[in-house]
Amino acid sequence: MSHIQHPLIKNEAMEARMYQQIILGSAAKANTLVVLPTGLGKTNIAVMLAAHRLTKFPDKKILVMAPTRPLALQHCKTFSKVMTLPTKEFQVLTGHVPPEEREKIWNQAKLIFATPQVVEHDLITKKLSLDDFSLLVFDEAHRAVGNYSYKFIAERYMHDVKNPLILALTASPGAELGKIEEVRHNLFIEKVEVRSEKDADVKPYVQKIDIEWRRLELPPAFVQVKRLLDEQLKEHLFKLKKLGFIASVQDVTKRDLLRVQQEILEAMHELEPNPPENFYLGLVAQASAFRLCHAIEVLETQGLDFLAHYLSQLTKKAKMPGSTKAIKLLAKDPRIEQIINIAERLRGRIEHPKISEALQIVKRHFSENPNSRVIIFAHYRESADQIVKELNKLSNVLAVKFIGQASREDERGLSQKEQGRILDKFRSGEINVLVSTSVGEEGLDIPSVDLVIFYEAVPSEIRFIQRRGRTGRVKPGRVIALLAKGTRDEAFYWSAVKKERRMREMLRGQREEEKGMVGQKALEEFATEKVKVIVDHREMPSGVVRELAKLGVEVEARQLDVGDFVLSDRVGVERKSVKDFLQSIVDKRLMEQAQRLGETFERPMLILEGEGLYSLRAIHPNAIRGALSALAIDFGIPILPTRDEKETAAVLAIVARREQIEQAREVAIRGSARKLTLPEQQRFIVEGLPGVSAVLAKRLLEHFGTVERVMGASEKELQEVHGIGTEKAKEIRRVLKSIYESTS
Repeated sequence: MSHIQHPLIKNEAMEARMYQQIILGSAAKANTLVVLPTGLGKTNIAVMLAAHRLTKFPDKKILVMAPTRPLALQHCKTFSKVMTLPTKEFQVLTGHVPPEEREKIWNQAKLIFATPQVVEHDLITKKLSLDDFSLLVFDEAHRAVGNYSYKFIAERYMHDVKNPLILALTASPGAELGKIEEVRHNLFIEKVEVRSEKDADVKPYVQKIDIEWRRLELPPAFVQVKRLLDEQLKEHLFKLKKLGFIASVQDVTKRDLLRVQQEILEAMHELEPNPPENFYLGLVAQASAFRLCHAIEVLETQGLDFLAHYLSQLTKKAKMPGSTKAIKLLAKDPRIEQIINIAERLRGRIEHPKISEALQIVKRHFSENPNSRVIIFAHYRESADQIVKELNKLSNVLAVKFIGQASREDERGLSQKEQGRILDKFRSGEINVLVSTSVGEEGLDIPSVDLVIFYEAVPSEIRFIQRRGRTGRVKPGRVIALLAKGTRDEAFYWSAVKKERRMREMLRGQREEEKGMVGQKALEEFATEKVKVIVDHREMPSGVVRELAKLGVEVEARQLDVGDFVLSDRVGVERKSVKDFLQSIVDKRLMEQAQRLGETFERPMLILEGEGLYSLRAIHPNAIRGALSALAIDFGIPILPTRDEKETAAVLAIVARREQIEQAREVAIRGSARKLTLPEQQRFIVEGLPGVSAVLAKRLLEHFGTVERVMGASEKELQEVHGIGTEKAKEIRRVLKSIYESTS
C-alpha cells in the first residue's frame, strides 16, 4: 500500500488512492464540487488540497465549514491527526466561543473549522476578513441553496479575495437539476467531480452493502381504518378540485397541500380586502385534507394507538375557544368517532407489524454478530419510543433513542453534550442499538455500523443516501427497509431510488462541463461611499443583516432599547413582519412601541415586511386600517412596505446613505427620549391651547411669529388664522385670562 508524500502530511498517515489524486488535480485548478459516497474519503481530498494551498500560499490560512459543531470538531480531529502542523494551528469556532475570543483565533490559527453561521456573523461584524484564506471548504455542500449561510460566504469570498479557491463536498447534491445548478451557482463551481461505487477506480475501496426491502401486510383493522380516512380525504380533495385549487385528487402529498395553502393565501392577498368566499372554503378544505394526510401517515407508520391519540387530541381542540373551522369539521365527522372506537376496542391487542419484524431482525442479527452495532431510523419520536421499549426486552440488546435538540411540549430535546455522550457509549459498545430520528442522518460523527434498518421509507434521495451511508464504511454492511404494503412506504422507497439514479445521471452530464464562473461577482455592486447601520443584536440572525452586508453597508451590533435599526442621529427604524404587525395589534403592543419610537427619534420609521396583510389573520380589515392610520397621523410615523428581507435591506441602505452622505449626519444611539428642538417646543406649548391641533399650532406660530404673540393675541386677531372661528377664539382667550384655582 502506497501513502501520500507531502511535507505537511505525516508519513504513512494517508493511503494514496488514485481517484482521490485525480480529483485533487481538478480541485487544485478550479472551484470544484466533489460528489463521493460516504466512506470514500472526501475529507482526505480536503486535507491534500489544504496542504497544497498552504505550500503555495504560506502566508494564508484554510477555512473548513460544516453545518454542526460535532462535524466541525470531527474535521479538526481528522486534519490535526494527519498533518504535521503544531496542534495550536488547528482551531474550532462555533457559537460556544465568545465573539472577542473568536477574533483572536481568526488572526492566530492556520486552519480553522467553523459553522457557517459563525463565519457569516463574524464577516458581517468585521471580525473576519476572508482575504486571509487561500481555500474555503464547504462540507455538506447540498445545503448551499436558498438563503443558507454558505451562499453569502461564497459571494463575499469570491468578491473580496485575489486568489480564491472553493472545494465543495457532498454525498448527494439532489436529484433535481435546478437544485444542482443552484448549488453550483451559489458556490461558484466550475468543475464537478463525481464518483460512485460502480466506477472502476473506486471499486477496490468500496465495501459491499446488501440492500433488502421487506413488504409487510397491514392487519385487517388497519386496512379498515385506512379506508375510512381515505374516504374523508378524497371528499376534501374533490372539494379543492371543484374550487380549482388542484388538478387531480390522485397522489396528493402533504407538501402539495402546503403549496396549495400558499397559493390560496397569495391569491387572497391580491384580491384583498374582500377576497371571494371560495378562497376561505379552499383554506378549510386544504387544512382538513392536510390533517387527514397526517392521520393516514400516523396509522401507516405508528399504528392504531398513536392514531387514536392524535384524533382524540383533535376532538378536544375542536371544543376549545378559537378552534378552526377545519378542526371542528373533522371532529363532527362520525367516521372519526368510529375510528377512535375501533382503536379503543383493540388497544393493546394489535400492534404495527413493523415492530415485531424489527425485533426479529435485531434478535437474529445479534445472535450471529454479538459485538456489532445497529442503527434504526424512525421518522417520529413516538415510534422511536415504542421501538426502544420493545428492543430493551430482548437479551443482549441495549437500545437508546437518539433525537435532536428541539424540545416539545411533552419532551425535552438532547443537548449536543448529551448526544456526544450517547455516541461515545455507542462506540464503546455500552449501547449497541441506536434508534434515531433524522438527526442521525447528517452532521454528527456517528460510528459505522453493521446493520441499518429503515423503519419507514423516505422519499428524499439525499436522506436515503445518508441513511445508507451509516454502514459499509470499513467492512461490508447491510440495509433493511421495512415497507407496509399498499401504503406510501412503497412509493417513497422507489421514489428515493429513482431520484438517486437520476441524480447520478445528471451529475455525469455535468462532470466535464465548464461553467466559467470564477471572476463573475454575484454580489450586488458595493457602494463607493460607505455607510453604517447600527443593528439591534436580536436582528443579527435575520436575512436583512446579510443583505445589508452584500450592499457594502457596515453593520454594528448593539443592544437597542427602542427600534431595530439606527440610520442616523435622528432616524430610527422598527421592522415588523406582517405576522408580527398583526399580532402586535391583537396584543395591543403596537401603540406603545410607536409612542416610544416617536419619543426617541426625531424621524421614526416603520418597515412593514411581507405580504398577506389582510388575509394572514382573521382580523377585520378596518382594525388594520385603523392601526395604520394611527401610526401615520397620531404618531407621525411613515410606514414603508417591503416584499422581503432583500427589499428591506435596500430601503435601509438608501435611507442611511441619504442621511449620512447627502445630509452629512452621524450615526448615534439615543439612550433616552430625545430633546425637543426649539420649533417642536414652541408647537408643543401652543398645542396645549383648547381645540388647537398640531396643524393649527403651526399656522398660529407662522402668523404671529412667537409663542408670546400667540398668547397675547385678541379674539379678533386669533380669528385671522384659518381654522379658528369665533367660539374657538373665545375659548382660547377664556383659558388664557382665567385665574388659576387649585383643586387640591
